[in-house]
Amino acid sequence: MVITFYGEAFVKVQQGETIFAFNPVSREHDVKASKFGADIALISLNDPVFNGSENTSFGSKEALVVDGPGEYEIGGVFIKGFPSVGPAAKINTIYTVSFEGIRLCHLGGLAQATLAPAIIEDIGVVDVLFIPIGGGQYLSPKDASKLAASLEAKIIVPILWSGGGMLETFLKEAGEEKENAVDKLTLKKKDLEGKEGEIVVIKS
Repeated sequence: MVITFYGEAFVKVQQGETIFAFNPVSREHDVKASKFGADIALISLNDPVFNGSENTSFGSKEALVVDGPGEYEIGGVFIKGFPSVGPAAKINTIYTVSFEGIRLCHLGGLAQATLAPAIIEDIGVVDVLFIPIGGGQYLSPKDASKLAASLEAKIIVPILWSGGGMLETFLKEAGEEKENAVDKLTLKKKDLEGKEGEIVVIKS
């Protein structure tokens, strides 16, 4: 599995020939990401930062769009969407995706500091967690660190941050002494063994 981060909440996950796009930015947004074909586009918020599904259809691939809470099974991939609170009290959808033995959780544009115990239980085991840390209308670094700990993710990838010391604050809150930064995150199931709350910064 290869995970690429394009900035904001935009994450590409590729496993073999199957490609997911979490929260691609729209053409109306300032961030310009490489256009690529995805099989599935997962949209957390109705907002230009998140809902650019038009940028995930390319060549022979036209993305099937999932844009709200519910349970989905698409080509052997199991997806769950959980309602939560986003900026300006908008509905934000948290997604879990189980694929090839690896469970991903993308918190989208989450703005609330805590999740109900029932939602945490339903989210279940998390191998890779994508969590907003930028403060303002999203989780603060401190709240993000506490929530990440409660979800007990094996690998934590910060999103929705840019400058302002937010990343440094998040790392400090999580007890990390240095930044573990990569251009892309390449994972196999066996790579997750023994990991507990490891923060990986993927360069955008």
